Amino acid sequence: MRITGPSPTSAACRSGLIYDNLKTVVDAILVGKECRFNRRFMALANHYFFQPVACIPESGWKKGQVENQVGNVREWLFTPMAHFKRFELLNEWLSKRCQELGARSHPAEADRTIAHCFEQDRARLRPVASDCAGYVEQMMRVSSTCLVRVDRNRYSVPADFARKEVSVRVFADQIRLVVDGQVIAQHGRRFGRDQLIFDPWHYLPVLEKKLGALRNGAPFV
Repeated sequence: MRITGPSPTSAACRSGLIYDNLKTVVDAILVGKECRFNRRFMALANHYFFQPVACIPESGWKKGQVENQVGNVREWLFTPMAHFKRFELLNEWLSKRCQELGARSHPAEADRTIAHCFEQDRARLRPVASDCAGYVEQMMRVSSTCLVRVDRNRYSVPADFARKEVSVRVFADQIRLVVDGQVIAQHGRRFGRDQLIFDPWHYLPVLEKKLGALRNGAPFV
């Protein structure tokens, strides 16, 4: 990703962000320079007020020094490679590493630190009024066993919604199932494979018809 200045003719005066055509940003590459951006990604762009620009496929010169910058960030923040059990621990570690990097001299103003220059620039930035809910959304049909499949794992849905369409919202750390704007179920996201994630309360209506399920049913086991 590369940040560019706003176009002189841009009425909104947004900063431009150049992206390679990763799937979480671009849904489809069309004719010429045209593309179709992911709907949820555009919601993110509109919330934080920036203009995404997609690179032309197989045109490395369009990305400037992006590849080198990515390599630098990997070296600064992720070397040596660290492992964490929770996102909270990862974010705490990254925050500490960023503070350490901020104490370095600014590349253009050696008499000041990066953090000092950033604090001076902060006053010119547009304040963020609220966080953007970042998730990938797709419609899925709930199976007859009250499950939806997300990234090779299956999550339970309340029995009343078996064989019905639900909206599945995949966050970094959780899975939310939504119908008519209402959250009907929520699970902590799992990152392994072929796991079954049950909430036994989702299956209580089943017990009214199949009492034996309490002893032998997988959700209750």
